[in-house]
Amino acid sequence: MTNIIIAGAVGLILSMLGTPLAIRLLSRKNYGQQVREDGVQAHLGKKGTPTMGGIVFVLAALLAYGASHLAMWDPPTISGGLVLFLMTGLGLVGFLDDFIKIYKQRSLGLRSGAKALGQLIVGAVFAVLVTNFPDPYGITPAETRLSFLRDFGPSIGLIGFTIWVLIMIVGFSNAVNLTDGLDGLASGATATVLAAYVLIGNWQLRNNCIDQLGPNCYMVRDPLDLAVVAASVLGALIGFLWWNAPPAKIFMGDTGSLALGGVVAGLAICTRTQLLLIILAGLCVMITMSVIIQVGFFKMTGKRVFRMAPLQHHFELKGWAETTIVVRFWLIAALWAAVGMGLFYVEWMPK
Repeated sequence: MTNIIIAGAVGLILSMLGTPLAIRLLSRKNYGQQVREDGVQAHLGKKGTPTMGGIVFVLAALLAYGASHLAMWDPPTISGGLVLFLMTGLGLVGFLDDFIKIYKQRSLGLRSGAKALGQLIVGAVFAVLVTNFPDPYGITPAETRLSFLRDFGPSIGLIGFTIWVLIMIVGFSNAVNLTDGLDGLASGATATVLAAYVLIGNWQLRNNCIDQLGPNCYMVRDPLDLAVVAASVLGALIGFLWWNAPPAKIFMGDTGSLALGGVVAGLAICTRTQLLLIILAGLCVMITMSVIIQVGFFKMTGKRVFRMAPLQHHFELKGWAETTIVVRFWLIAALWAAVGMGLFYVEWMPK
């Protein structure tokens, strides 16, 4: 538990103090946000706001994770290292996207094919590595099976598992990216998911099958360290949110949104709660579905379901204030996370 507290506190402090430094540095270099001319007109005033702020909380999270292990004189684990690798790798793909936008002064960065290729390469490396490195009890960071509250069903094979992991990684990194459309929205929504994984990792540690074999125990490698990873990113993200809340002084950019999508997907895979993430990150799923529905319905009928997709922009065009949308969507995100945690704990309720 001490590891978790240290990781969260260090991440918070580093991000809280580091973000204003990043704002000044990025402003001095004119690394500002590019805004689509055909988008929401109210967003044109945000043009030039420093972007790529995800660099701050990714670095803060990595340093916080290292600090927690140094403080406890405890070596990092394979599971924690792989999840941080996934976060950092996708963050680098997002960084390239952001840098091209700034360098070429346009709202589009990497071509969609190049961006997807980068996500797939990082995801494929993670998918292969995560099924290796067994601990002394033979438990690997992930099994080639699907999971909800734990693994279930037969193995789907390494190829099938790799495809499934790639779907999760690309899907959730893009889902957080789509959610990052208003000041602080993606930061607050993802924070609720990370908080859930701090609790999940801690609970799995206390009920692991090595110490107390039982019908509801968890075969998870390094549950405590996965909670430490979640706490590191959560603390860093809260520190960043202080400056990213409306009106935002800095944006996370694709650097941050892809990294956050990667870390929550990695945590879901390594805690054996893959399908539960769909509920925990319900707001991001809703927003992604709004885009799929909008595009699909328009191609079939030539008409739109929403005034604009993703969903948050629909409410902007209906006249809702940005802060109203952000706070209400935060509440929805928290409710989805609460439902997911309720499902996670329901099997432990007295019958």
